[in-house]
Amino acid sequence: MIGNHTIKQSFGLDIEAASIKLRQVVKHTPLIFNASLSKKYDCTVYLKREDLQIVRSYKLRGAYNMISSLSETERLNGVVCASAGNHAQGFAYSCKLLNIKGVVFMPIITPNQKVTQTRMFGDGHIEIKLVGDTFDDCATAAKAFTEANGMTFIPPFDDVKIIEGQATVGVEILEELKKIDYLFAPVGGGGLIAGVGAYFHDQSPSTQIIGVEPEGAPSMTEALKAGHPIKLDNIDPFVDGAAVKRVGDAPFEICKEVIDQMVLVNEGKVCSTILKLYNEDAIVVEPAGALSIAALDDFAAAIKGKTVVCIVSGSNNDIDRMQEIKERSLQFEGLKHFFLIRFAQRPGALKEFVNHVLGPTDDIVRFEYMQKHNKETGPALVGIEMQDKADYERLLANMKEYHINFTPINKNDNLFGYLI
Repeated sequence: MIGNHTIKQSFGLDIEAASIKLRQVVKHTPLIFNASLSKKYDCTVYLKREDLQIVRSYKLRGAYNMISSLSETERLNGVVCASAGNHAQGFAYSCKLLNIKGVVFMPIITPNQKVTQTRMFGDGHIEIKLVGDTFDDCATAAKAFTEANGMTFIPPFDDVKIIEGQATVGVEILEELKKIDYLFAPVGGGGLIAGVGAYFHDQSPSTQIIGVEPEGAPSMTEALKAGHPIKLDNIDPFVDGAAVKRVGDAPFEICKEVIDQMVLVNEGKVCSTILKLYNEDAIVVEPAGALSIAALDDFAAAIKGKTVVCIVSGSNNDIDRMQEIKERSLQFEGLKHFFLIRFAQRPGALKEFVNHVLGPTDDIVRFEYMQKHNKETGPALVGIEMQDKADYERLLANMKEYHINFTPINKNDNLFGYLI
């Protein structure tokens, strides 16, 4: 409650009306008990599977709710959106259903799979423009295009109608499960957790609302610290569905009232979670879709014996990214390390390294000599994969014992980014 009003009343949210409207459009996604996670954390874990939505993410809910609320004149003039992929697909599908012309701006780095899927869901009703390296760059271009062409901009998160639509995820959860101790939700611009959090705040006030962001894009975390949205100078775009430099104003005002705690998750841990979900549960998720589950380790003690719901927000993952996901996971788990090694210029130096420095289960997965400016052979870039992260300290000890001249580069962001 805020004063004598509920959160919904205070912010003008008509979540029930949105729910009625969307029942004929979106899929009521399943709330599924997950046995392996429940056993691991000694609690009861349910997954809200928005990855099984029609467009494979929850974004259809907000996009359709807003577009269908436009006047006839606004619909005739057309609509524009900016998106890293999921909002674009929900937007495109809504344009098709409502027979409206739409223009989609997407960052140049958007995975090809999301571009292709957006075009497919639009089915001739949308045009795609690839602009900028981040969501914020392409959003600026989209808004300029919208104004120049007299169209209506459909934001991915910063509008009450968008928030209402995303809130229907929460409506469906509470229709199936009444007593929930913890709700974990991914946070990008804040639309999903604002909507679901507002509904839970009024309908299930005892539920702890936990927002989860990637470490490389802590926009809501920093906004809550500052007391207002701030624009981050730089972000890691890897978790593309949750990587924004600035959260929305409307979501923030709600979030500061409904979020109980924010938690940041390392991108490498997100990758490990993606692989575990695939290998253990045959669930395919995108990085943002794994955020809520990846956060459970940080709450292992708190959630013991409790009922927990994790929102799996989407599954639009490009198969071309799987190698990078595996690489990030291995490095996070301490199982893959890269070094610059200056081998002694004598016969048998490399053989000695392989036979005496490496452990019995260590594997060289990359080896290349670097060239100096004078074209002489420089140090070697060596990638080593291990079966147990504890073997790393033994490897370092062996290299020192055999007087190997080496430089670890896993944690050197500049070298790693340049060489790997």
